[in-house]
Amino acid sequence: MNSLDKLAVEDWLAGQLLLVDKPLEWTSFQVVNKIRWALKKRWGLKKIKIGHAGTLDPLASGLLLICVGKWTKRIGEFQGMDKEYSGQIQLGATTPSYDLETAIDTTYPTDHISPDKIEAVRKTFLGSQEQFPPLFSAIKKEGVRLYEHARKGETVAVDARKIHIDTFELDSRAFPVLGFQVRCSKGTYIRSLAYDLGRALESGAHLKSLCRTQIGKYRLDDAYPLDRLINLITPKT
Repeated sequence: MNSLDKLAVEDWLAGQLLLVDKPLEWTSFQVVNKIRWALKKRWGLKKIKIGHAGTLDPLASGLLLICVGKWTKRIGEFQGMDKEYSGQIQLGATTPSYDLETAIDTTYPTDHISPDKIEAVRKTFLGSQEQFPPLFSAIKKEGVRLYEHARKGETVAVDARKIHIDTFELDSRAFPVLGFQVRCSKGTYIRSLAYDLGRALESGAHLKSLCRTQIGKYRLDDAYPLDRLINLITPKT
């Protein structure tokens, strides 16, 4: 990765790929706006092309790929790469959003769930399959994002999407919270994976925490914390 504080304005316009560790409670759009503001301020630009290659929910942290300048033409390429995540799934309760954005709506028993049952169910999620996205998602249905319908209490039909899960590891030592690691294809919703896992275990579940650790060959270990990135783009004089 280039040393960001050494880049000239021509370098930014020619194109850069930024690896960012997205903070919790920030939207991906807010991260993009923050970086755009810093670049415009640093170089006195009226506009600059910038976008991200794969949304992370506000309650998720981890790797966000930001394309600047001519690299925005490659956003589709990065979006198509496999992704890796780690986090926690809470068994025994569901939420409308499948994560902690909304309150628990139903609780379920977990006493019947054994380590053997978890392992047997885990294996069924490997490979190609169809998955229904959460109603609380940014997918558009007839021009309106699904979460806008969901927040109004409106129910809309959602089409299943074909996904592929390469690896899915579960750690039940903190049961009924399951630690997990997953490597999956473009378009996989980890919130839906948590919800579907709960159903497969004849219980309920929701996503408790999520961190994206890798996109293609790009790793979270090589990403900049957002505040550090901004300081490099707009150094103090």
